[in-house]
Formats: sequence, C-alpha cells, structure tokens
Amino acid sequence: MGMTMTQKILAAHAGLEYVKAGDLIEADLDLVLGNDITSPVAIKEMEKMKVDGVFDKDKIALVPDHFVPNKDIKSAEHCKCVREFALKHDITNYFEVGKMGIEHALLPEQGLTVAGDVIIGADSHTCTYGALGAFSTGVGSTDMAAGMATGKAWFKVPGAIRFNITGEKAPYISGKDVILHIIGMIGVDGALYKSMEFVGDGIKNLTMDDRFTIANMAIEAGGKNGIFPVDELAEQYMKEHGKRKYKIYEADADAGYDEEYTIDLSTLKPTVAFPHLPENTRTIDDVGEVKIDQVVIGSCTNGRMDDMRIAADIIRSRKVADGVRCIVIPATQQIYLDCIKEGLVTDFIEAGAVVSTPTCGPCLGGYMGVMAAGERCVSTTNRNFVGRMGHVDSEVYLASPAVAAASAITGYISSPADVK
Repeated sequence: MGMTMTQKILAAHAGLEYVKAGDLIEADLDLVLGNDITSPVAIKEMEKMKVDGVFDKDKIALVPDHFVPNKDIKSAEHCKCVREFALKHDITNYFEVGKMGIEHALLPEQGLTVAGDVIIGADSHTCTYGALGAFSTGVGSTDMAAGMATGKAWFKVPGAIRFNITGEKAPYISGKDVILHIIGMIGVDGALYKSMEFVGDGIKNLTMDDRFTIANMAIEAGGKNGIFPVDELAEQYMKEHGKRKYKIYEADADAGYDEEYTIDLSTLKPTVAFPHLPENTRTIDDVGEVKIDQVVIGSCTNGRMDDMRIAADIIRSRKVADGVRCIVIPATQQIYLDCIKEGLVTDFIEAGAVVSTPTCGPCLGGYMGVMAAGERCVSTTNRNFVGRMGHVDSEVYLASPAVAAASAITGYISSPADVK
C-alpha cells in the first residue's frame, strides 16, 4: 500500500523509505513555534533539561499574540519571559509588539512555513500550515521544549481521511463554510488523530485564505493535521512571501484512507455553528431569529485580507445595529496596514465598529471582547465551547466573515444576501 501526503513527509523527515499508520517515529523539525501563553512553560521545562542553547536559532518562532499588547501584569510577565529567552538565544524569528501578528497568519506571511516542512507548535491551530502542503500540528509545551532543544519530535504516524472537493463556490461561500460543513457532518471527533487530506478539482476554486481557514480548523474535527496538495496558487504564495526552498509531496495512487467524503462546493450554504460545539451546525436557512450582542471579525481562522474585504464590502455605507458591539481585528500588522491603505478601516469605523491591533484577544476570552452572562456573539473564530469568550452563560456562534458582518448590521444572525 502506498503513502498519503502526510506519511511521505513524515517518512522523509524520519529518514525512512516507508511508514504506515500507527508507526512510532522520530522526525526532524523545520520549525518550532510558541506564543506568550505556551512558551513560558516550555522555557521552564527546557531549563530543567540543562541543555546548552537551542538546536537552531533560525528554526524557532516565538510570537506573543494571545494577551498582547499586555492585558495585565501576569501577561506582561509572560511576555517578558519570552522576550528574555529570545534575546538570550538570539532567536531570529521573535516578533515583538509592532512587528507581530496572530501567529498562524503571521508565519506564512513571513515565509517561514513552506511545503514539505514538519512543524510543531505549542498551539492547537498550528495545523494551519497544511494549506501550503506542510505537515504541521499542535503539541504540548513539554514537546515544544524538547523540540527547541533537540530539533526532533516523536510522532505516531496518523491514518488519513480523504475529502474530495468538487464544484465552485456560490457567492458569499468561503473556507469557513466548507470546514463548518465538514465538522457538522463528521463531528468534533470524526477525524480523531487522522490526517485530513483535501484533494479534488474543486480546490482550484479555493483561495489561499480559504485553505488556511480549512486547515486551521482541522483540529476542531479531532484531526492530527489538515493538508492540501501544492498547486500553482500555493507555489505562487510561497514565492511571494519568502525565499525558502520547498518540496512537494504527492500521495501515492494506492494510498490507503480510512474514510472518503465528497464535498460539492456548489451545494453549500452559509453555515453557522451554534453553542457549544463546532459540530452543532445549521445552514443560514435554519438559523431562525437569534438576537446578538456582539460580533468579532478576526482571529487566526478569519483575520486575513479576504476576510477583511468581504466584511468591509457588506458593512460599507451601513451602520452597526444599535446594541451590537462589532470588533474587527486584522490578523497581522501588514494586513492592518493594507486595510488602512484600501480604506477598509474607514469603512469599519464609519459603520460604528472598532478596529484593534492584531491580537487573539477575544477568541479565548482573553480581552478585547469578553462577554457577560446571557450575551451572544457571532464570531469568525474557531471554537464556541462553554465560557470560551467569557461568562459560562454567554454564547458563541461561529460563522464566516460575510455572515458576521451581515449580523452586525441587522442585530440578528443573518445571511449576507439579506443586506446586499
């Protein structure tokens, strides 16, 4: 039996000709990632190892993004710990406030993630980089520490699920609708410890931002990673954003998959995940009348330029509904700057929204949008667990930027077609 894309990448990085699902391997790492929450724990663990420095100062990325600019004294102490570690070890890819962004949008933008890489990050949404044909997955802080020290990590080779993407998207359908549809179909544990491998002629109709969003939320179906084949669009993206060499791996024709699904993009409708799990999905036609208090447009899932543009296109020349707080968070400084240059920030502010510097902030109930009991938020983030964005009696509804923007205008969860 042949190998999947993921298995080929892992075999190459383990120095093996062949691996199969269930094998335990030790693989070389191309990048180790940490943020301001997970890195301090990893740094303390690494200090216990008494190792002499990091394995490669160019292959570690430290991105304070969850509680920055610092929310409180504790978050300031965490960032200070990361900053001092980066200076001590001369870490090349340390991103301070003013140069940082939300990590999973920033690293591809900086050209630090390319096809064929093996990447670990002490953040569950590290699976984002599979959009570029890399194997990337989230790990705990202890594994991050071992990775920084040795440049290696242990993996159990995952089995795979094949998602055949066909057709063309209807207006206002985005990668968020695709992945919410899939999670609604297979459940939050439907791909448990599996590689979610996306193939098919419909992929050409997905933008890179669509693909980043889909790969980002593979973890929400329990996936070990999500991965796309490398086509001309992906190659163009990598060439535009960096100079690193990349290697394209393709699944063997006789690769084995545990399950296969077909997703026809033309049949999808705007999709919303109701509280309190990403699998609790409904199409916009079945939402009913849900009054909201807040809208968040941003995050590592949906804070990229495509997201900003579609939200601004819907909000432009309109007003955010009375009683609704609309918070817009571009995912990186470059995206923020591009929003300014294109006039999108003006569109948001004139509509009555607020625009924040890049931060994870409200996604994890950190700050910049924490909710009180009984409040409801439509959010373009990736999780809607109990208490995810504040009080345990608040509710988060996951949706695309188009649905979020339309909902901000009407004050109810709404289809973008209702306001255009």
